[in-house]
Amino acid sequence: MSHPRHLTLHSDETTSVSSSSSSPERAVYDDTDFFTTQRNDSQSSLGVASLRDMTMSSSIELEHRISPVSRLPPELLISCFSKLSSSMDLRSCMLVSKTWSRNAVDLLWHRPLCNSWANLLNVVQAVRKEDSYFPYFALVKRLNLSNLSDQISDGTVQPFMCCKRIERLTLTGCTKLTDHGVVSIVSGSNSLLALDITGLDAVTDHTLGAVAEHCPRLQGLNITDCSKVTDESLIAVARSCRHLKRLKLNNCTLITDESVTSVARHCPAMLEIDLHNCRQITDESITSLISRGRQLRELRIAHCSLVTDSAFLELPKHLAFDSLRILDLTACHQLHDEAVEKIIETSPRLRNLVLAKCKDITDKSVHAITRLGKNLHYIHLGHCAQITDAAVIQLVKMCNRIRYIDLACCHRLTDASVKQLATLPKLRRIGLVKCQAITDRSIMALAKMNHEITLLKPQAHSLLERVHLSYCVHLTLQGIHALLNRCPKLTHLSLTGIQGFFMREDLTAFCREAPPEFTEHQRNMFCVFSGPKINQLRDYLNNEEHASIYDTEGTMYDDREAEDGEADQQVTGMMHATGLGGVDDEDMNDEDEAGEGSQYGEPPDS
Repeated sequence: MSHPRHLTLHSDETTSVSSSSSSPERAVYDDTDFFTTQRNDSQSSLGVASLRDMTMSSSIELEHRISPVSRLPPELLISCFSKLSSSMDLRSCMLVSKTWSRNAVDLLWHRPLCNSWANLLNVVQAVRKEDSYFPYFALVKRLNLSNLSDQISDGTVQPFMCCKRIERLTLTGCTKLTDHGVVSIVSGSNSLLALDITGLDAVTDHTLGAVAEHCPRLQGLNITDCSKVTDESLIAVARSCRHLKRLKLNNCTLITDESVTSVARHCPAMLEIDLHNCRQITDESITSLISRGRQLRELRIAHCSLVTDSAFLELPKHLAFDSLRILDLTACHQLHDEAVEKIIETSPRLRNLVLAKCKDITDKSVHAITRLGKNLHYIHLGHCAQITDAAVIQLVKMCNRIRYIDLACCHRLTDASVKQLATLPKLRRIGLVKCQAITDRSIMALAKMNHEITLLKPQAHSLLERVHLSYCVHLTLQGIHALLNRCPKLTHLSLTGIQGFFMREDLTAFCREAPPEFTEHQRNMFCVFSGPKINQLRDYLNNEEHASIYDTEGTMYDDREAEDGEADQQVTGMMHATGLGGVDDEDMNDEDEAGEGSQYGEPPDS
């Protein structure tokens, strides 16, 4: 009698940390593709039907008489086994009996661990072996080779040609792969639901042509940075893969309106589409996507500079697009207040709205945004320099559930805006980079407000996690010290260009390293604290010999005093003289909150 052979997969208890400081840790064997947000998305890999169809031999009947637990139906066994998170535990279950082995093997092998070259070799050996007790090649449903991206080539993936039941294939960053390697896996894979080939610059229309031919059930496609892909193959995919729900075309610069309108026409179930830096996209594509995509939840068209107001003003009248939750219009320079008003009118349930670098936006747009009310959680208005205190104050009053707000380079804002922002009960992240008119009054308002909440609700704590204050040149050590003491959850604080910090070596010792591409001048001013360094900085300031001169329980200013009418010209002049205004703070777009369901890594932030 044949016996189950020793399995080649091993447990690995280590976990990989997400690039977002606020994201939970993810198991090392988890997929990183963008389409794994569906609840229990591996259910189709359990193989319940096939186990139910198995005939019961006399030996199995005998086993049931001897072992009562073996009388459990396969569905219950599989449900129990699915609660196990360790592959070693599943392997142990397989060694209990043949019945347990048959019902545990699918769970162990539907997503083989390929996080090291040794593990990959073991998996390859198993799927190629012809006399195995189980057909391992038919059990693989999710294959992720991105952890070995620099070692994966066309030859490496050839053994997986026999795995024709793969549902999710992740080849992110495997830059040595060409059309030949990807097509070899995709061909005949009628079960493929999601494909991620981000960063495969050598891939051409030939690969997408194979996808269109062999993968009619495809629901997710990520071809970010596949710069050789053209309209021809994308149109073929749209016509053949009509169940497509998620499509990412970031930096596919050859894509035009022809293919995007084809997607809108043939894929009515589209939930998410990302056209970041598709610079040939115009109003026609955007109008078609929104008007036809009644289920569309996320639309990102950052840096599509040809998009104008007409993309939204031409939307069908008297129609509401209630599904739209996330809209990213970063650097769509030709948008004006009229377009924003139309967006709010037709999409009243928007949760995340990004208008960064839409420089013609004024208070009129912000007043329109206030109609989103409690639905608005994330708003990015960085570089919208025409916005004033009046608009921000009204926004806070009407949208009191805001968790993230970025007002970088809105130089007209003063302490009045920040004091109002301090009343937001759920505020976690705030960006005020280069808001040069704000003073310690703003920082003390943030600290004081959160302190008052804590006093009113002993179980409550300040929710502030990330604060960006670089180049706010009027801030002092006293205000920052108070903020540190009142915000126990703070994990990120950027103070680049603030003399009270970057000129003190004892404080910069707690900074993280400046990016390697920075110039010497930029590195000298770089002052960003994150992670454990925040606690170390707080402890150092509290224990410093002269810390007693800072009364962090009080305020530096009498709130009854009239606000200063103008900024300190001497400090501002010094900032320009030293070039402090010439270095932008690092990326402020914390996309872990902006991109619901998105699995893209968060860009580096300040």
